[in-house]
Amino acid sequence: MIHLCRALTFTLILLFAASCAQNAAPDHGDVNPVVAIEQGKLTGVRRDDLNIFKAIPYAAPPVGELRWKPPQAPDAWDGVRDATAFGPSCVQPTLPSDSLYLDPPHSMSEDCLLLNVWAPADAKDAPVIVWIHGGSLRMGGSAQPTYDGSAFAERGAVFVSINYRLSVLGWLAHPELTAESPDGLSGNYGLLDQIAALHWVRDNIGAFGGDPGNVTIMGESAGALSVTYLMISPLAEGLFHKAIAQSTGIRAIPELSHPTYGMPSAETIGAMLGKALGADDLDALRTFDAVELTEAATKSGFISQGTIDGQVLPAQLIEAFDEGRQAKVPLLAGFNSGETRAYRRFIPPAPDSAAIYEAAIQRGYGDLTDDFLTQYPSSNMEQSMLDALRDNFFAWGVERAVRKQSESGQPAFMYVFDRCYPAARERDLCAFHAAELPYVFERIGDADAYPPNWPVPDGETDRALSSAMTDYWVSFAARGTPQSKNAPAWRPYGDNESYMLFGDEPVAGHDPMPGMYELNEEFVRRRNEAGKQWFLRVGVNASPACSLDDSCP
Repeated sequence: MIHLCRALTFTLILLFAASCAQNAAPDHGDVNPVVAIEQGKLTGVRRDDLNIFKAIPYAAPPVGELRWKPPQAPDAWDGVRDATAFGPSCVQPTLPSDSLYLDPPHSMSEDCLLLNVWAPADAKDAPVIVWIHGGSLRMGGSAQPTYDGSAFAERGAVFVSINYRLSVLGWLAHPELTAESPDGLSGNYGLLDQIAALHWVRDNIGAFGGDPGNVTIMGESAGALSVTYLMISPLAEGLFHKAIAQSTGIRAIPELSHPTYGMPSAETIGAMLGKALGADDLDALRTFDAVELTEAATKSGFISQGTIDGQVLPAQLIEAFDEGRQAKVPLLAGFNSGETRAYRRFIPPAPDSAAIYEAAIQRGYGDLTDDFLTQYPSSNMEQSMLDALRDNFFAWGVERAVRKQSESGQPAFMYVFDRCYPAARERDLCAFHAAELPYVFERIGDADAYPPNWPVPDGETDRALSSAMTDYWVSFAARGTPQSKNAPAWRPYGDNESYMLFGDEPVAGHDPMPGMYELNEEFVRRRNEAGKQWFLRVGVNASPACSLDDSCP
């Protein structure tokens, strides 16, 4: 553990004192701004009243012998480093050309541990938001146009976006990696990257006018999952003070050395992958070209996910939140009403009749059948199957995290995004997974900000909703309470299960989906107690039910 912590701190970089990094202010003249951080000086870009710095290394390149090692301290440099253009994204697999999320990086490299900063030119002790991108922990990057941080900086926040290692390069555990680790660990390298970036923010963000004592971590999808990982990781303790999780989920993940929830250990998964790729040992895996390795691992079915190792991730999310071991910080979290419209591949064809559907639910849910059919009726099987998957995948996990945080005494705020704009309606993609991102980042109508297959929102209703949502997000990061002067008061969830519905406009309400949480909580509780995975085991795909008197199959 000592070695791991040393790898995550940057105290060896002494060319610039930490006090200089905290107190130095950007040059506010007409020329491009220059800041001094611990590694050296940077020059960025002045755009209107914002200072923008890109491709700042927060850790050493994880290449060669540093592949599958915890992030190491970044090198210092002499002179002034150019920070005016994005660097490469981390290596990731190729997506199908018809994917809604297809957004190929302009470049990618194994040398990718970089971050970007947007800051008001006159920032001083400003709230800091650290953005963790989504992409199933296997794709994406901080240079994606959607993630421009200008709207946040224009509202007074210092916005930081980060890269982290993806796919097999970021999430592989392997017995030989565990053996060579001084701490007896492997896997979770992408999460360790995120923690290293938070260390960098703590030590350097004052140079950009940010307050290291007021940091909000924010992510969507896999980035939101990362937020919940960080909330339970002892290594991230004290590095952030609020959290925003957009479309997170709670699922069981492998343990490092032992099988669990019907899954092999993470080390076994890694060893099986090496065998499938024809790599006899770790040295052979390290000789692979990064792109070829990532493509081959993807074709072999490698799943990017965290590993329960007792140190970086000490317990399953469900257990950590139940036991109150998560960070006690204000939380804002939500999901989209049509999340699974972009995930139809996970849903089997609808049964031929309502009777067949109801019989399948009876087999899977037993004494919970009536409750299930109340939530997901046979009168519209296709919609019910979409909704059941959405709730298993996202909604239950979001509401559970918000409930647990509220029960811990922290302010917690929940939302449901339900905006159905014309371009999305035309493609039956109302409020699909990630549809809220252009609204949160205030990128309405900017076609260049989206992946090429994205249905673009563009209307005055969308602009007004976007403005309110960005207001809410920034005020939450600043003060722990989401507010917008042109929108309703957002009450915490602990106040009678309050939430905010983002449809054509923000509307405050109570209990977003009566009965949804209770049904899914009971179903998951039974499977969890039996040591069985619950993720994607839902609806007609559910295993035979675990009644109160029986064990799960």
